[in-house]
Amino acid sequence: MPSPSSGPSCARVLARAKPEPRWRPGLAVQPFHSEIFAPAGEASGAGLALALARDALKAAGESDDLRQVLWVQDRAAIRLGGRPCLGGLPPDLRHRLIHVAAATPEDALFALEEGVRCRDLACVIGEIAGNPRALSFTASRRLSLAAERHGVRLWLVRLDAEPGLSSARMRWRVRAAPSPPPRWNAAAPGRAAWHVELFRARAHAPGEWILCDDKAGLVLAPAHAPAITTPDPVGVARPTVGRSLAARIHA
Repeated sequence: MPSPSSGPSCARVLARAKPEPRWRPGLAVQPFHSEIFAPAGEASGAGLALALARDALKAAGESDDLRQVLWVQDRAAIRLGGRPCLGGLPPDLRHRLIHVAAATPEDALFALEEGVRCRDLACVIGEIAGNPRALSFTASRRLSLAAERHGVRLWLVRLDAEPGLSSARMRWRVRAAPSPPPRWNAAAPGRAAWHVELFRARAHAPGEWILCDDKAGLVLAPAHAPAITTPDPVGVARPTVGRSLAARIHA
């Protein structure tokens, strides 16, 4: 078992870098307990939670971390949004996901608290539907304190829920956004994109962004980004004036 001092404390993590007033992907200072409020019918909450988790691990220099990721859902969340699909997860997470199907919100909260107490986990993602009485301010406070004490981050997705009292250090609203046009095939699905609103954070001002998830990680996208209609500008698509590209290369 690791010694109690082996995990980073909240104070040591926050001391690594000065918090920035404006949130952006890739910040070195990341909270240990966040909530994401999302509609249940579009999987935007789970998608954003995964993207934020990978962004936090990358910012902390733990992108090659091989520890397990715990994903906890209560029964109502499974009924509304389904279970995680391994084939749809990022390749670096497919082989190290631990899924817990909890019968009740109380069981889900117990599993989440036990998860953030385990330093052998890279992070914890939870999904709870609605506003169950068990998820009180006291319960959220227990999660915050446990996550900060043991250095394991938690993203709790609240499906079809209304924001109430909570000790979560960062709270988001999210909905699906149109994907940027694919670069090569206009008929192919684009990258996942979300319209996100940060409405509560201790270290950052509130704001709204369009976020995209690509191979490089979580990135900001302009709300009205121009459509990409040509491939990478390497001269491949310029007119050949009646001659094939191969003929031009060998001319």
